[in-house]
Amino acid sequence: MNTETIGTWAGLVWNALNEADVLGSKQIKKITKLKDKELCTALGWLAREGKIAFEESDDDKEILVRLVP
Repeated sequence: MNTETIGTWAGLVWNALNEADVLGSKQIKKITKLKDKELCTALGWLAREGKIAFEESDDDKEILVRLVP
């Protein structure tokens, strides 16, 4: 794993979020076909850059992610 690979994963997640207002982590995994570790790494990258925000779902079973305007 290197920064280029992580950046690619982050790009997949960003593109998925750009098509929807808010997505759950399970939805993002399904769309991007990323594994848990890859998704978490990509989300961390995007969060560090201030490009995404996290919310809790109504039932507290899943984390919801949205792009920051």
